[in-house]
Order: sequence, then structure tokens, then C-alpha cells
Amino acid sequence: MSNFKELVRIGKDAESRYTQGGKTVLGFSAAFDTGWGDDKKTMWLDCSAWGERFAKVAEYLKKGTQIVVEGDIGSREYNDKTYFTLDVREIKLVGKQEKGDSRPAEGQRNAPSSPKSDEPFPDDIPF
Repeated sequence: MSNFKELVRIGKDAESRYTQGGKTVLGFSAAFDTGWGDDKKTMWLDCSAWGERFAKVAEYLKKGTQIVVEGDIGSREYNDKTYFTLDVREIKLVGKQEKGDSRPAEGQRNAPSSPKSDEPFPDDIPF
């Protein structure tokens, strides 16, 4: 496996699933372009993001959304075809806000305010 960090487009809405042991895994497909002009190709990744923190961003990972993903790239064979996989370590929401999307567009996101010393941290932090 090798390290991968790239701006990608979500190809299919993300779905949260659970293993028999109760672990959360977020699955989605993502595309990115390589090359230029006539040599330009679109590469597809089957992405898996493990852990509850990723399940909380699933609602923002809709088809066409741009994100930056970082993780370990690999491959798998199925029916004599090679598929590229990405074991996601980090997701950064970027890109333009879609109509009706309640998520702030890039550059509009405010830094969370720090709670006062006697206030607990909120439990609903999305990542």
C-alpha cells in the first residue's frame, strides 16, 4: 500500500455500514483525473473509512461533492478486473455549496468557539 492524498469527486452517496463486531465503516466511490488533453483519464476508487468519526460526515458526502481524501491506496481483483481501493485516514470537506446544502461553502466555515473552562465539549463534532 502507498500513501495517497488527492482532491476527488464523490461518485456515489456515502453509506454507513456496520461489521458484525459493531465497527462502523463508511463506503463511497470517488473519482479523480490524471493526465492532460487527449491523455486525460478518470480514475475511480472504492473508499472505506473506518470509525464512528467518519459516519458523522456521511450526510455531507453526496454524489458530485468535492473532498480531499488521504489514505492508503491498494487494489483488489474481481471477475478478472482490477479495482483501486482507498483505506481513508482523513477527509476534508471542500468545494462549492450545492443549492439546499446546509453545509457552509469553503472559506465560509467558522472555527468552533472554545467552550468556557466549566463547559463540557460538545458531543456532536462531525469529525
